Amino acid sequence: MIYLDTSVAVPLFAQEPASDRVAAWFATCADPIVAADWIVTEFASALSLKERRGDITAEDAVAVWTEFEVFCGTGLRLVPVSRKSFEVAASMVRDAASGMRSGDSLHLAVALEIGASSMATADANLDANAKKQGLKTIRF
Repeated sequence: MIYLDTSVAVPLFAQEPASDRVAAWFATCADPIVAADWIVTEFASALSLKERRGDITAEDAVAVWTEFEVFCGTGLRLVPVSRKSFEVAASMVRDAASGMRSGDSLHLAVALEIGASSMATADANLDANAKKQGLKTIRF
């Protein structure tokens, strides 16, 4: 089971520098893909930011959101964030040396709690922290 970070989900649906590599990986991925419910909010935020910056039109944002919603219903297993994951995430961000932000620590805590075999991420800091926690990573 591969945990999907938002930094990989966004280029899967919206054009970014990593989009081709992410699409190629996704096309050949045979493992189940899972993410915390939090990915929905984080994806919406990333999409809104793209629209506000003018990187994507409002019409394209609607189309991307629709594709993402379909993916959440058919190709991505969403799991709830437990109280334990919130506590572990808080502990991670309290370690200033980790450089972790709240959203990334929450993704990592959920991945660890559910026993994901690896995490797909495009975030260098999340990648490093996942490895420190003993989680294999797929880095874009």
